[in-house]
Amino acid sequence: MTQVVSLSFFRFGSLRSRLWAFSMMGRARGPLSRIPHIGFWKLCGSGSGEGFTPIPNTAVYAVLATWPDAKSAKAAQDTQIFQRYRAQAAETWTVLMATDTVRGAWSGQTPFTASKQDTTGPLAAITRATIKPSILTKFWRRVPNISAVIGRDPNVIFKIGIGEIPWLHQVTFSIWPDAATMHNFARTGPHADAIKAVRADGWFNEELYARFALLSDTGTWGGTSPLQQLDTA
Repeated sequence: MTQVVSLSFFRFGSLRSRLWAFSMMGRARGPLSRIPHIGFWKLCGSGSGEGFTPIPNTAVYAVLATWPDAKSAKAAQDTQIFQRYRAQAAETWTVLMATDTVRGAWSGQTPFTASKQDTTGPLAAITRATIKPSILTKFWRRVPNISAVIGRDPNVIFKIGIGEIPWLHQVTFSIWPDAATMHNFARTGPHADAIKAVRADGWFNEELYARFALLSDTGTWGGTSPLQQLDTA
């Protein structure tokens, strides 16, 4: 069996629904942990702007989880906790993926199981880091430049910054038309400069990078499935 990774996004409109979503960062932990066959999982808030920023976006939350197979991943979407999220949200989108490569750790674990995937076409990437408190100012000074560049890049199909703890635990999720396009972004401009600084100065206590083959998606984001852009990319 091939492990499947699900990433579900929820957009909340009213103040009441946003407060509900914020409260679920604690209250959803029990119900999520009891879903049959769930493996590694995380509840995340989001940042505003392109990529991610230190300013939280109180309207968008995400749930990441791993499953032993696609059947389990799809069945989980019909459980009560996911139904409650969808009932409160103004818009939802879930993408299912299979891990192609992964390196590093997340909360002391290697959550994704790599299997040989065809990533000659579209792919997704997740980067996750625990930032050392002593370099927070340096780190967040660089982020606006990276966010602006990724926001202007017409080749990025989808991008969002999420995280478990504001400012300290940061995750980026992005979808690209192919590996070459993704690597070109990573090796040039502010992003490349930031990577050099990370390596030289040891900014992170923990970091992870993974890339994925896209399997399927359900729902919409901004009124349409982001994966529809791949047909014209």
